[in-house]
Parts: sequence; structure tokens; C-alpha cells
Amino acid sequence: MEKISDMGYFPFFIDIKNKRCVVVGGGDVALRKIEKLLPFEPHITVIAPEICSEIQCLDGIEIICRRFRDDDLEGAFMAVGAACDNELNARIYELCRKKNILVNTVDDMEKCGFLFPALVKRGDVTVGISTSGRSPVYAGCLRKKIDEILDGRQAEIVEILGRYRPVIKDMFSSAESRKSAFKELLELCLSGSEAPDDRQINNMLEELLKNNEA
Repeated sequence: MEKISDMGYFPFFIDIKNKRCVVVGGGDVALRKIEKLLPFEPHITVIAPEICSEIQCLDGIEIICRRFRDDDLEGAFMAVGAACDNELNARIYELCRKKNILVNTVDDMEKCGFLFPALVKRGDVTVGISTSGRSPVYAGCLRKKIDEILDGRQAEIVEILGRYRPVIKDMFSSAESRKSAFKELLELCLSGSEAPDDRQINNMLEELLKNNEA
């Protein structure tokens, strides 16, 4: 029978804003995990006897300078075992498994309920890349390539598409006509060196509506 770790990981996109995340460990590894999480605004609690100055300087996180206790996981949505102590990380994993808490154990695939992907984020555009833990180096290489593709315009285009989504739903009655309008709007956004203004967009949509009604 195929091992679970050989099946790959389904790329869920989960809203973690204001959800409690416990990070056990206060070194460079913990810092890298925290920096990936911060843009998504969870409530992060860092627990370790010693916590590096870079973590302590971060805004919006709770710092607890002491050894981890089992009850530190109460109310947690997710946890990260990033301690230098492998036995402690293993204990955190077992506790999370029993409590149905999502857990990532650094450098131990067998003790991970989720993985940290290589991330590219531009406004509302988020790309996560995973090799199912087989080659983080290659995931990082792909991240750099995607980072080069996504420029500042991507966030602006997504903002326009999101702003006109309810407008198009109101203007066009059928699913097919709405799909066509979204496609035309996207092509308009991609066609020039600058994003179209509201006048150009409204003219395009009105023309489409006339053609649909003809």
C-alpha cells in the first residue's frame, strides 16, 4: 500500500486570519516559518526559552520566553514544531494529532499534517509551490521563476476583476454571457502597458451587452 507521504499534498487555501498559531522554537528556522505566515494575519504565539532578536522585533506576535507546556496548544488551530529538540517536536506532533490540530514539524515529513509551500504573493494573488517535501530547493527555484513573471500589475488586474465581478453579474443574465464578459475584461486588462480606466471598461461592457441583446 502506498504511504501517505507518497501521495502528495492537496493544496488547500485556508483563511487563517486571527486563528491561533503556536510556534515552538525561537531560532532562525522558526523565524522563516513566521515570516511566511505573517502576511496572512494569524494570531501567532512563539514559545521558547530563548527567542532570537529578529523574532522579538516582529510586530503583531505574542512572545512567551519559557519552555513549552502541553496546555500551550489549547485553542490552537495550527502549530509549528521548530525547536532544536527533536523529542520535543515529536511530542508536539503527537499532542496535535490527538487534538486534531494542524501541525508542521520542521525537517520531519513523517510528522507533518501540512507543509509550508514556497510562496509568491502579489496583493490578492498567491502562488504556493510544493514538491511534497521531496525537493525544497527545486520548489524555491520555481518560486523565483514565478516571482519574475508576477509584477506589480498583477495585483492591479485582480483588483479590477474583483471590483467588476458584481457589476458583470448584474449586467449579464446568463452564465455564458458572464463568462464571456469576464474573459473580455481580462483580455482588456492584459492588452496594454497600463490598466484600463473605468470609462474604457464600461464602454466595453456596454458594447458586449448590446451584442448579446441583438
